Amino acid sequence: MSERVIPLIDQRLRSRAVAVPARAIAATGLLGDALGRPLRDLRISVTDRCNFRCSYCMPKEVFDKDYQYLPHSALLSFEEITRVARLFAAHGVQKIRLTGGEPLLRKNLEILVEQLAALRTPEGRPLDITLTTNGSLLKKKAAQLKAAGLQRVTVSLDGLDDAVFRAMNDVDFPVADVLEGIAAARAAGLGPIKVNMVVKRGTNDDQILPMARHFKGTGVVLRFIEYMDVGATNGWRMDEVLPSADVVQRIARELPLVPLEPSAPGETAERWGYADGSGEIGVISSVTQAFCGDCNRARLSTEGQLYLCLFASEGHDLRHLIRGGASDDELSSAIASVWQQRSDRYSELRATLPPDAAGSGQRRVEMSYIGG
Repeated sequence: MSERVIPLIDQRLRSRAVAVPARAIAATGLLGDALGRPLRDLRISVTDRCNFRCSYCMPKEVFDKDYQYLPHSALLSFEEITRVARLFAAHGVQKIRLTGGEPLLRKNLEILVEQLAALRTPEGRPLDITLTTNGSLLKKKAAQLKAAGLQRVTVSLDGLDDAVFRAMNDVDFPVADVLEGIAAARAAGLGPIKVNMVVKRGTNDDQILPMARHFKGTGVVLRFIEYMDVGATNGWRMDEVLPSADVVQRIARELPLVPLEPSAPGETAERWGYADGSGEIGVISSVTQAFCGDCNRARLSTEGQLYLCLFASEGHDLRHLIRGGASDDELSSAIASVWQQRSDRYSELRATLPPDAAGSGQRRVEMSYIGG
């Protein structure tokens, strides 16, 4: 086995200044990028902190007690986030997903949820407000979040075996507490709930069938995510990727599956239903089957950097406009200009690289910084 080298870098420092275009760009709700992809989904990171140390996201070797997180003054306030979200909605965003780090570590997050829930699309429809969490604080927060206007949650859970799960989160957190959080979310009406499992070959792939058996028939949608080459600190190697096709085959041998149609344009997961009608699973195959062609997602970091791809190497600095006196029209036009120039399609291009070269090239932003 080759030695892993985990570089100590701070990708947060890489960003481009965003200029206000000379000619205003009207918000019509139909904004397209350079490849004709519409803007429909905005993922907002509300904190760069997390209470887990999953090796594929925030390994202890880097995110230790001496790691310098962003100071609170650098973080966008709830009012600043809501202002930006309102402008994105005017350009066509229909869904907002709150992420982190672990978003429930952000104090009084329900206040932000309430503000975002009041936003409307150009057609007057409310936005789909969702949240991704590791579930550790969900039992305590689920009812408050639902009352504030949160509609759905996605919970990250990488195995049911307690020893495997404690090893994956690397802080000795018990799986039972996450399961209680999922139960609390269901009781609060935060559904349909999705559970995301990142699959690493040789680490937790023995949990695929136990997870499928556990959630089958519960109404929870279980999704399996290929271990991705995000950032530069997770020591990614191609030989630890278990292709989604193999995941589907493993499950189908015991629990027969039938293919389902995508639930929405730009959907990241390929859907499979249980043949007996007792629910569905999804597989997200960003390594082996690129879905860049209809990607409609933008990502806003916790301190106002706009990223156009999960695998981006730099962001676009909106904070200097937000805090520099730019009007709504100016900020809106700047956002539109950035999106119109977007041509990112990293997952498609990865396939043209030599084996394992994708994991050793240009440094990419950490997933813990902009969410999944």
